[in-house]
Amino acid sequence: MKPVIALVGRPNVGKSTLFNRLTRSRDALVADLPGLTRDRHYGEGRIGERPFLVIDTGGFEPVAKNGIMHEMAKQTKQAVAEADAVIFIVDGRQGLTPHDKTITDFLRKSGRPVMLVVNKAEGMKYTTVTADFYELGLGDPYVISAAHGDGVHDLVEESLDIAMVQRPPEEDEPQSLAKHIRLAIVGRPNVGKSTLVNTLLGEDRVIAFDMPGTTRDSIEIPFERDGRHYTLIDTAGIRRRGKVFEAIEKFSVVKTLQSISEANVVLLLLDAQQDISEQDAHIAGFILESGRALVIGVNKWDGLTSDQRDAIKMDLERKLNFLSFAKTHFISALNSTGIGPMMKSVDAAYAAAMSNLSTPKLTRALIEAVEHQQPRRKGSIRPKLRYAHQGGMNPPVVVVHGNAVEAIDANYKRFLEKHFRETFSLVGTPLRIEFRTGKNPFKRSEK
Repeated sequence: MKPVIALVGRPNVGKSTLFNRLTRSRDALVADLPGLTRDRHYGEGRIGERPFLVIDTGGFEPVAKNGIMHEMAKQTKQAVAEADAVIFIVDGRQGLTPHDKTITDFLRKSGRPVMLVVNKAEGMKYTTVTADFYELGLGDPYVISAAHGDGVHDLVEESLDIAMVQRPPEEDEPQSLAKHIRLAIVGRPNVGKSTLVNTLLGEDRVIAFDMPGTTRDSIEIPFERDGRHYTLIDTAGIRRRGKVFEAIEKFSVVKTLQSISEANVVLLLLDAQQDISEQDAHIAGFILESGRALVIGVNKWDGLTSDQRDAIKMDLERKLNFLSFAKTHFISALNSTGIGPMMKSVDAAYAAAMSNLSTPKLTRALIEAVEHQQPRRKGSIRPKLRYAHQGGMNPPVVVVHGNAVEAIDANYKRFLEKHFRETFSLVGTPLRIEFRTGKNPFKRSEK
């Protein structure tokens, strides 16, 4: 499971600047909740080979009792609850403030490991910029410039080391679970995830496992259906209620993102009786970015009129057209209708994601595609595609070798993707195509 780092501090200390540097984007928002866009942003970061999730929070007022500052404080407290390590950012140019002391008191009580970071320290001596902040009692401060990147790499390396200490050592997956399809059911609150889980498990009520920890715990439930074995990865609903933050909303974005990353197949559940929201699209975008196989379930389909159903299908085509590779099923989790065909699509999506595509067949498919439609010229240069091989699975990666491949445009790349998908019946999984220029590494073995 990817470690989670939360960025906390009073307004305008540089949290968002550091967030964007860690996620290598200007706005790495991958999920949001209604009314929370000013409070918590979630993104993926990577230092070398170490991936992690990072949470950006709004300006923190721990003692706020009402209004927007109170709501923002609730979301920051939730971020701290979800985090494995907290980076507490202060402003080196303004120095220590009473506000910083109030935040320190909260963080000390939270029980999370805290790293004190003095930002905006470019051009300043360490002893000068850190002197006041020792008063907080959080140890030696880290000095960085989020805007310029100074000290950021070492800070993140250290925070990840601290975060991993908070996690129990991972055990090898039991052999009996090794071939289970790891299925994550994700979606907004109240779309029927728990009802669907109950239907799949054949129980009247899902009871949370009594496991130590808070809402950050990962819960996996093996089950069997029609002779196939699955491991259900919980997102929201089948988890123990957090003892400390019971008043905070229970939908954990971090939990959903981690569940998606750990799954083989993701079942995105939508509510037929509500419009498709930005949040649905954000979650769908993260699934696509993660390369996970996907099935879409539109729940609460029973009881709708013909006109309502037509309107929903049009809305799906308009807002989620980038998920055209995935099968969509219209179901009722409460009445158990449509579940069988949907689970068959889960099986098919898993098979497609784990497909083993031979080099001769891929190359033959590539040649057929080029014969049907060649890449467009770029000036006097026309790319020449020679052969293809598989570069990975879950999702399948097709590596195409040739000359002048850097001149291939996005339209032709989509054409190749569609051709490979149809040729190998890759339904329900993203397909990634990479272009490379170089010698054929298989040439020697063909002699």
